[in-house]
Amino acid sequence: MRNFVFPAFAWACLLTPLQANNVPRRVIVCSTTQTADFARQVVGDRWQVKSVLASGEDPHLHQVTANDSKLVATADLCIENGWHLEGKDWMRTLAEDERKPLVTCTEGIKPEQFNEADELVSDPHAWFSPQNASIYVRNIQKAVCQIDPDHQSDYEARTRLYLDQLRTLHLWIQRQFNSIPANRRILVTSHDAFNYFCKAYKFQAAAPLGWSTGAETGAGLTPERRQATIDSIRNSGVKTIFVETSVNPRLIREIAKEAGVEIGGQLYSDSMGKTGTAGETYLGMMRENVLTIVGTLK
Repeated sequence: MRNFVFPAFAWACLLTPLQANNVPRRVIVCSTTQTADFARQVVGDRWQVKSVLASGEDPHLHQVTANDSKLVATADLCIENGWHLEGKDWMRTLAEDERKPLVTCTEGIKPEQFNEADELVSDPHAWFSPQNASIYVRNIQKAVCQIDPDHQSDYEARTRLYLDQLRTLHLWIQRQFNSIPANRRILVTSHDAFNYFCKAYKFQAAAPLGWSTGAETGAGLTPERRQATIDSIRNSGVKTIFVETSVNPRLIREIAKEAGVEIGGQLYSDSMGKTGTAGETYLGMMRENVLTIVGTLK
């Protein structure tokens, strides 16, 4: 068998198309891991996509740092969830301070609303409906195309493919939940993050009275609020509650034990999973959440 030797200049010719373009990639800076994943689906490797928050960090509680400002200063485009998911609108403030264009992913979505301190507020966790996630993606694609119209056809092609995947995800979730009787479709979680999810798939959503984002990490959970949480879980009549991957597991176990219920598993919520885990993408986190719920409630 004859061996072929590839001269060095031949390798150089093959590599030249990849190396000839020394123009730095544009940068997108996103507030959350979910919005960063949506952005990557649109831009591929043509842009650098960075997230202010790492896996497991809570956007409600994030305290802006000097490094956040430096990161946003490098951006050609910033992306936020919106509807105050980023507590006190920290991503909007960072973008405005650095005079960067900002995409609000929830623009165009009909919000679920709830009463907070006698004021109607929009629930920011809209991405838990794949139909809403499609709107997030379209909003990102529109902004990217405005900045880089030369590659619009690529962005549109990636977006069409990902929207097909989101439609497939929605149909798959519906099929998975067919195994759960209607009277068992009660999802009790540690805070009201799953309202859009529950509406889309005909679940009753419930978060224990007295619980809050701060309480999830152990902050601000007074003895009175702790007892209110325990009583609320008992009164709900459920035997299982779900917790989120970003919460304090010790505190959750204590409350579940005192309320006489089991923990059905952990669900991805305000943050996706770490790199290398099954929940590192939006499709992955939704898939794993559904399988955890089905395995517990069916």
